[in-house]
Amino acid sequence: MEELKVIMEKFVASGWDLIAVPAQQWLDKKADKDVLIAAIKQADKECGSCGCELDPLYKRALELM
Repeated sequence: MEELKVIMEKFVASGWDLIAVPAQQWLDKKADKDVLIAAIKQADKECGSCGCELDPLYKRALELM
């Protein structure tokens, strides 16, 4: 669970509302898991191969969930 927490913190730090908002809700234990998963999948679709540090984290977060 610690690895997933670190990933969520990186999503929040990204400032990209698509994943930052649901990731912060997850950290606050107020997340809707389906919304979070959908947001991560959408982020992966839109940005999952751009070369940034978040690219591999989308898939890893989904694996850990």
